[in-house]
Amino acid sequence: MSSLRIGGLASGMDIDQLVADMMKAERKRVDVVEQNKTLLQWRQESYQNLNRLVANFILDSKKSLGLSQTTTSGTLFNTSVNSLDWVKTASVSNSSIANVKAYSGAVQGTYDLKVIRLASNWSAASSETISVGERIDNLVEQFGLSADDTLDFTITTDQGSVNINKTNLEFVSIHDIVNEINQADIGVKAVYDYNLDRFFLQTIQTGANSTISIIDNSTLTSGGKFITGSENKLKLQYVDAEGVSQDLLDNTTYAGEDALIDFGAAKGITQSTNTVLVNNLTITLKETGTTTIKVDTNVSGIYEKVTAFVEQYNEMIDKLNAELSAKRYSDYKPLTDEQREEMSEKQIEMWEEKAKSGLLKNDMLLEKMLRSMREGLYEAVAGVTGKYNHLTNIGISTEGYASGSRGGKLVIDSVKLTQAIEKDADSVMELLFKTPDRSLALKSESQLTAEELKEKRSQSGLITRLYDNAIAAMKDVINRAGTGNDTELYRNVSSTMLIDFVSDYGSISNIERDIKRLNNRIDTLNQYLMKRETQYWNQFMAMEKALNQMNQQSAWLAQQFGGGGF
Repeated sequence: MSSLRIGGLASGMDIDQLVADMMKAERKRVDVVEQNKTLLQWRQESYQNLNRLVANFILDSKKSLGLSQTTTSGTLFNTSVNSLDWVKTASVSNSSIANVKAYSGAVQGTYDLKVIRLASNWSAASSETISVGERIDNLVEQFGLSADDTLDFTITTDQGSVNINKTNLEFVSIHDIVNEINQADIGVKAVYDYNLDRFFLQTIQTGANSTISIIDNSTLTSGGKFITGSENKLKLQYVDAEGVSQDLLDNTTYAGEDALIDFGAAKGITQSTNTVLVNNLTITLKETGTTTIKVDTNVSGIYEKVTAFVEQYNEMIDKLNAELSAKRYSDYKPLTDEQREEMSEKQIEMWEEKAKSGLLKNDMLLEKMLRSMREGLYEAVAGVTGKYNHLTNIGISTEGYASGSRGGKLVIDSVKLTQAIEKDADSVMELLFKTPDRSLALKSESQLTAEELKEKRSQSGLITRLYDNAIAAMKDVINRAGTGNDTELYRNVSSTMLIDFVSDYGSISNIERDIKRLNNRIDTLNQYLMKRETQYWNQFMAMEKALNQMNQQSAWLAQQFGGGGF
């Protein structure tokens, strides 16, 4: 059927306008479904925004607490509570001997440290200048070698080996040798210092496990070896344990030295580096000698971290409460295309602001999320070894419900919190960050029975529990509204968060299924409208055809009566 429709020639009626008006009434059925679809999309967006809010709260607060770190490559990883560096402080009486950093597991007290020996790498260097010629661009000129000589030596370390085999020495320079050694990446560093005219060779790592040996099979016309022996061309020597310079021996293993310290009654502690971890203290050794280390509770540090966490939590609760309490303007429905055409951009913006308001007012899923987080914070922690097992024990309570407020925020009694930290900081940390039994902690929560899940929550510290409850609630929101563009964000929160969504839901949320059904309904209605419009036009065209025939008959009759000779 041709799309060109011309009506009204016989009737004089504006058929286009008549059909348009009639279709406008028919179109309202599609408009209602499209408005419902838009409302669903807006609800989905609101859910995703709030889930993003909770996800960012978890990530930001973990980062602030030091429970997660980001590598230089951008990879996010979780860290242990025992590695937190704001719980304890450590000082040394003589900072020229060592620096000390304390972590949460460090025991408060005073400790004697004796640094007997620093860790060192093995190194050798030219004992004097090595060039016999003025040119250093090739080995023949620099060392007075023959072009027919052969360099053939192998350096072996605990990390691998490299064989240097060179002929045609007039085309080989000392820098070629240096580069080949360094590019082998076997834990050894070679340097030729042009200004000093000396060669340096050393292991990169310190400690007795950092080993090196050299076998020199070079054939030199002038005699001697290139890198080992008393007449080696590089004049390399090393300093032994007695401080005496020695020539490098062929096929002999050399090594660095371990650091050696006494820590209180613990004598003869060795470490391959000058950074030693003892009793949750990281000690950076600087010189030999003795000093005293004092470990104290970082009262202000703990207080600041706890109050900062509470502020972040309250900010999130405020935003969730605001969404749950937002006024719903039921008279403001999504605009149709026709309505949009009659409004300015500002009018559309103001209209949609009201139309979107309150879409999640009193939403049961979000109410459940808030309730689980609030109740989790206010329930006791089972199995603690310290004196505190409840949030109120350390001066933190929940805000009461008042008129115009949904409550639920945390309130800090600064005096009581400070006193709790001063009396037993370890107990405060256990209350907040205790981990459940390994049998429960290592299992995915989807693998736990209801009873096991309840037990895991009861054994978890309050902040640990809050994160777990929030993640469980976020999964429910994802099932309802999907992930949007935040898949990577959720994986950073929990690597297993999306497993159930993918396996049980096929990555298609409930709202997305509802939207798909509405799209199918819209397609069906649009097909109906096309048929309906065609039907209206067919009816009007039939009317036009009938009127045209009547007009022709009337004209014929008029002609007959007018020309009959009466």
